[in-house]
Amino acid sequence: MKTKKVAEHIINWLKEYAKNAKVKGFVVGVSGGIDSALTSTLCAETGFPTLCVEMPIHQAESQVTRAEEHITQLKNRFKNVSEVRVDLTTTFDGFKNVVPNVASSSKVDLSLANTRARLRMTTLYYFAGLHGYLVAGTGNKVEDFGVGFYTKYGDGGVDLSPIADLMKSEVYELAAYLKVPNSIQKAQPTDGLFGDSRTDEDQIGASYDELEWAMKMQEKEKTEADFSGRDKEVFKIYSRLNKINQHKMIPIPVCEIPHEIK
Repeated sequence: MKTKKVAEHIINWLKEYAKNAKVKGFVVGVSGGIDSALTSTLCAETGFPTLCVEMPIHQAESQVTRAEEHITQLKNRFKNVSEVRVDLTTTFDGFKNVVPNVASSSKVDLSLANTRARLRMTTLYYFAGLHGYLVAGTGNKVEDFGVGFYTKYGDGGVDLSPIADLMKSEVYELAAYLKVPNSIQKAQPTDGLFGDSRTDEDQIGASYDELEWAMKMQEKEKTEADFSGRDKEVFKIYSRLNKINQHKMIPIPVCEIPHEIK
């Protein structure tokens, strides 16, 4: 990858989009992870006002620390960067207290994890509306178009996606070039939605390097029968997630009414 040229391309794309949309700047949810760190840095590089929003919900201290380190570094580097912290823990707990109480299960855990992401999306759009900003998405290509590893109308609810054509390895490469803090570059990727230490790999069952490989193999029209051992297992994981999460990746289906009955 021609890292410098890719960085310049994304920054110029963001500038042009903002100008054409006649908006004043960008708002980015900053989690302490590599994707949001890269996205917020790219937005800051445009010169447009960039609001970094921290939204902890029973968050691990390590994630909070990395997010704060990154935002402090950005503010020192760019005068157009500002920050706001909205602790959504009580909001999330309040939601849990008003919905019907059901027995704990994996479905309940996942629904609550997705609720966290949707509360954050609502918060980002609140600030976007206040300031006339765009919500910049933080999803990469593997997450957004490979395995669908994001929450529909949560972190998937954005105005534009500056890094969604970058593989995770390319995200790391670009982040290093743009001087994202080392602590974030070295941290294990996690969505932080479950309030525990589980990583993305724990949830998915494969690393991002493995998923990138599987994505490339699918593009080459390979099938599960072409592989054995760990490769076969990874390809199976990727294929299953790619299939069941298509509802996130394709446009919302519209029931079109035939002209003769309308």
